[in-house]
Amino acid sequence: MDFWIDDIGWPFIKIFIIANVALMMVALLVWAERRVAALIQDRLGPNRVGPLGLLQPVADVIKLFLKEDLTPGHVNRPFFIIAPALTMMPAIISLAVIPFGASLIIADLDIGILFIFAISSLAVYGITIGGWASNSKYSLLGGIRSTAQMISYEICLGLSVIGVFMLSKSLRLQDVVLMQGDGIWLFGEHYTGIMGKILDWNIFKQPIGFILFMIAGFAETNRTPFDLAEAEQELAAGFHTEFSSMKFALYFLGEYAAMISIGAITVTLYLGGWTFFGLENLGGSFSWLTQILIFAVKLLALQFFFIWVRWTIPRFRYDQLMRLGWQVLLPIGLANILLTGVLKLIFKV
Repeated sequence: MDFWIDDIGWPFIKIFIIANVALMMVALLVWAERRVAALIQDRLGPNRVGPLGLLQPVADVIKLFLKEDLTPGHVNRPFFIIAPALTMMPAIISLAVIPFGASLIIADLDIGILFIFAISSLAVYGITIGGWASNSKYSLLGGIRSTAQMISYEICLGLSVIGVFMLSKSLRLQDVVLMQGDGIWLFGEHYTGIMGKILDWNIFKQPIGFILFMIAGFAETNRTPFDLAEAEQELAAGFHTEFSSMKFALYFLGEYAAMISIGAITVTLYLGGWTFFGLENLGGSFSWLTQILIFAVKLLALQFFFIWVRWTIPRFRYDQLMRLGWQVLLPIGLANILLTGVLKLIFKV
């Protein structure tokens, strides 16, 4: 009985809760994207369906369900059908190793970050296969662009986090979170007050790595200014030109789910995760609620930043995108690793 409860029951419940919460957050992000975009462009945004337009995502889902699911005759049907799901699933699965609290984690792996990189890299297959299976030159070019872009920026993404694990001496994400809440050593003194704990976050100990990670994160999620895989002026709608109804919705959801996944990883690696100056222990036996709230506030702040950047910075040219990845970010990532190693030797941390 204990086996069914501990090894089957609780993991299933956690998976069910996190998957559904992630989908609810996707709906919230769609609404937030449109409201923030309207604010930046001096418009109103959705304001008819429900208070403040909050039910607009529900209306969109109903519309997509009721739209005709058209499959063009010239496509490779099996791959055309499975491709959108391949884009959505990796982003949701990656959340399995994210610690949302001291005990709120589905799979507490010793190699958590490697698991995330291995799973998230599969998302490119959904885009590439979808572009190829569409049997359209626009879709194929979008898929090829996405493949080159993700391969290029996954290297930068991996290099950017090496400094964090050099400091934490562990690939376990829970260890990385706990390492950021002890306070900072400065001039031989251990500062454990609020400022000491703020400076102990990896965003201050690894600022170069954080900037690299955020830039590569935008590229990995195909968000503007890195959405060259679906550049409307050049490729109609890119890799998802031929998709409609719920197939298109899965691609759409996959982008926002990837935003949540990248945001959750950023909070864990660089922003102290579920810790916040000791407030995570408030509530006694219900402290897990406080920890979730702390994590959620940090995550939502990052999602606002993702949206803000999309509607502020124009799209790069494709040659600029590739040059940035290989000639700028890659050398900076290697230099950051070297600098971190030198500083560790000097300060013996």
